[in-house]
Amino acid sequence: MKKRNTIQGQLVLNAVRQLSNHPTADDVYNHVEKLYPNISKATVYRNLNSLVEDGMLIKISVPDAADRFDHTLEKHYHIKCMKCKEFMDLNLDYMQELDDKVSDLTEYKILSHDIAFKGICPKCNKVN
Repeated sequence: MKKRNTIQGQLVLNAVRQLSNHPTADDVYNHVEKLYPNISKATVYRNLNSLVEDGMLIKISVPDAADRFDHTLEKHYHIKCMKCKEFMDLNLDYMQELDDKVSDLTEYKILSHDIAFKGICPKCNKVN
């Protein structure tokens, strides 16, 4: 059964694209709610998960923090500043050989891997 393309779903997808900073569900809700005040947080969360299931967004699980959402669908890496909490794409080619190595070691069929590097961004590093 094909899912309907709803106004709420389009608003949520547009918000992730416009924010373009790997927003959390709360970030998306706050953005959409300004344009569509009657939308509920549950509707935003439901639409985010639906868009992930449909392959239109990627959910990034971040240890010790809220999940983030990404509109860039190609496999890629991220980096997070541990001071200001900036979370961004890392310009580094995806390492397919890592998937292959883990597959060889475990006999799992590896679909992908997620790596988020942690550090201190240049702006926060200057403050020290």
